Amino acid sequence: MALRAGENWPQFRGPQANGQTLAKDLPVTFGEAENVRWKTPVHGKAWSSPVVWDQQIWMTTATKDGKELGAVCVDAESGKIVHDVVVFKIEKPEFCHPMNSYGTPTPVIEKGRVYVHFGTYGTACLDTATAKTLWTRQDFPCNHFRGPASSPIVVDNLLVLTLDGVDVQYLVALDKTTGKSVWKRDRNIDFDTPDTDYHKAYSTPAVITVQGQAQLVSPGAGATMAYVPKTGEEIWRVRSGGMNAAALPLFGNGLVYATSAAGGYQLFAVRPDGRGDVTDTHVAWKFSKNAPTRSSQILLGERLFMISDAGVISCVNAKTGQSVWQKRLGGPFSASPLFAEGRIYFFGEEGDVPVIAAADEYQPLANNKLGDGFMASPAVYNNSLILRSRTHLYRIGKPQ
Repeated sequence: MALRAGENWPQFRGPQANGQTLAKDLPVTFGEAENVRWKTPVHGKAWSSPVVWDQQIWMTTATKDGKELGAVCVDAESGKIVHDVVVFKIEKPEFCHPMNSYGTPTPVIEKGRVYVHFGTYGTACLDTATAKTLWTRQDFPCNHFRGPASSPIVVDNLLVLTLDGVDVQYLVALDKTTGKSVWKRDRNIDFDTPDTDYHKAYSTPAVITVQGQAQLVSPGAGATMAYVPKTGEEIWRVRSGGMNAAALPLFGNGLVYATSAAGGYQLFAVRPDGRGDVTDTHVAWKFSKNAPTRSSQILLGERLFMISDAGVISCVNAKTGQSVWQKRLGGPFSASPLFAEGRIYFFGEEGDVPVIAAADEYQPLANNKLGDGFMASPAVYNNSLILRSRTHLYRIGKPQ
């Protein structure tokens, strides 16, 4: 399923967490002087993607040194900043890699509330009308080593957080109304190396339904697991190896598609109807040639589309894992792509926005240039793209 026109974009990669929209008439070509409805500066250094509810666009922000972590709300029609608040002040932040930021996790928004998350530094629920803090938690230890990046998700009445550091790796579910802990689940991964740099990950989980049962699928370093969302009980795991897993899993064709990022299986498909360790029994295929380590994929029927960090676009048979075609554009790319009306938009770190047809052969439609580069993934508001560059927020839409 995809976003319908007028629906909200409440979390990383949209309402179905798949980077797809049914919105019509999004611009194919655009630039600083073309189809920019408005452009608003956003202070700080933060890579969180924008989320949208009704006419509000929210994102987190942070100072470059990580000592102030906050949230910004922009009016979707005017581009004016409605709220700009500091949520946490951190006396001694840990090191954050220049590729990352202290404000990388994407918020989750619903009617009246937005949930902002900064990894171990803090999680908060804000009132969307007033930007007042309703509750906070700062008691989840984790040495991210390179900075936080995993985004929270809402599952029924739970807010699920992922903390995969070099020291500890666990998921925790909070009552979204009160912020109180409901369950915590340690990953208990048997790592192949004592080098703790290979123990960290940055993934966001996805909820799927298998044989009538909900599963919370969560890639980590060394393994990918599925849990019962209500309790945190583990259902199955694949010893997929790798480190720095970041992509959001996808589900279709009876398969879960996940990445292990650097090393391991890289991109793989697993049948999610097993129990326990299903590494040797349920892995359908693996794909490693130019698999991305940071951006997520687009799943359209029996085709997976993706772009590698270095800018190689791939179309892969989603049932078999066989390559359909590849095209090298040049990179770098970190943001996740967007599908709309038969087109796929990619967003480069240097401001390149190539648009292609979602087809069984490479068909370029446009090669746009915008802003100072994209680390955040896109959102959609009505018939417009909401794009966050390193320094600005854009509404890209055809003139009214």
